[in-house]
Amino acid sequence: MKRSDTVPAPTAPDADLTRPVRLAPSDVLRLGLLGIRTRRMRAALSALGISIGIATLILVTSIPAASQLHLDRQLSALGTNTLRAEPVPDRNPPVLLPEEAPEMARRIGPVTHASAVANTHALVRRSDRTDPNDGLGLTVLAARTDLLSAVNGKVRSGTFLKAATDTFPTVVLGYEAAARLGIPRLTPGQEPPQVLINDTYFTVVGVLGPMKLAPDLERSVLVGWGAAKKELHFDGHPTVIYTTAREDAVEDVAAVLGATVHPESPGLIQVSRPSDALAAKRATAATFSALFLGLAGVALLVGGVGVANTMYISVLERRREIGLRRALGAHRGQIRGQFLTESVALSLLGGLLGTAVGVLASLAYSAYQGWPSVVPLSAVGAGTAGAVAIGVVAGVYPSMRAAGVAPTEALGGG
Repeated sequence: MKRSDTVPAPTAPDADLTRPVRLAPSDVLRLGLLGIRTRRMRAALSALGISIGIATLILVTSIPAASQLHLDRQLSALGTNTLRAEPVPDRNPPVLLPEEAPEMARRIGPVTHASAVANTHALVRRSDRTDPNDGLGLTVLAARTDLLSAVNGKVRSGTFLKAATDTFPTVVLGYEAAARLGIPRLTPGQEPPQVLINDTYFTVVGVLGPMKLAPDLERSVLVGWGAAKKELHFDGHPTVIYTTAREDAVEDVAAVLGATVHPESPGLIQVSRPSDALAAKRATAATFSALFLGLAGVALLVGGVGVANTMYISVLERRREIGLRRALGAHRGQIRGQFLTESVALSLLGGLLGTAVGVLASLAYSAYQGWPSVVPLSAVGAGTAGAVAIGVVAGVYPSMRAAGVAPTEALGGG
């Protein structure tokens, strides 16, 4: 057997010494954090700068979002998604809507509620001892029990009409009608007042709050649909159909509502145009969106400049350290990795702090203003991801400059 087959060939004793040393990710992280630990005050100030930027991002996103949601709720309460359909007035003979017109309107896909009222042409007054002209200007309407959900109405006191008492002589007064009849509110525990409609007394069971977008209902006395047929000889044909629809489809519903409730002559049905409040609501949403982007961009730019400046100064101050590490065998990639890791870690620490401060501050401000608390998850995620991105961008040039430092120049020139 030959010697070459049994004994391995000798290796150069210095072969492993010339091979570059690979650093584990944990080693790179420790090196990156070394600069933060040794320069704590500067690192804290730098992290404070990035945290202010990220906190500003959270605040300028969350606070306007909460304000917008509060405004949206106020505008929605005005009936931005409410439509009204009724026959063209002064027709001879008058146009009669089908009795099932509300059910026909509900078949339109985006419609969420549909209800109806009908003019009974009856006269209302406080009692038989008052002037018959006291009720002039007030309208007695037959109303469906689901009317309030279709007009965004609220009961100020008492209750609204119910299916169980629909055929009983009970009424609900509109806000202005209640003031005219001297019954501004109902007092619990006391006998409910009555009003005279034609020759029949009706018990007042509720008073409605103001409805600025439906002034006709504020000046009305609402009677149950069945009671109007039984006591006031109502023929059952509605005169006004109220619908609510999804806000993104209000215009589409308005285009087909007339043909839906009166297919024979859709041209004889007039439909109210969407509320001006809906246009205002959409305009404010667009304005707030532009504001979010502008302020958030400025905040991130300020934070990024602060980190880049800190890292650049750090490279200039640590030239001897960089030169010593290069002389001991660290290659350019390791130097780049060290300073880039330090930049990302610095930004990430500031970003996490800024995200926490921004969330807490926005929740506290919303609670102080009485607004709903809104903290978009996209803003929270953008705070952390944005901090990492800023650290990478801000650390690229300083890390490349650090890697380009020559060992002899750094150790010799200081």
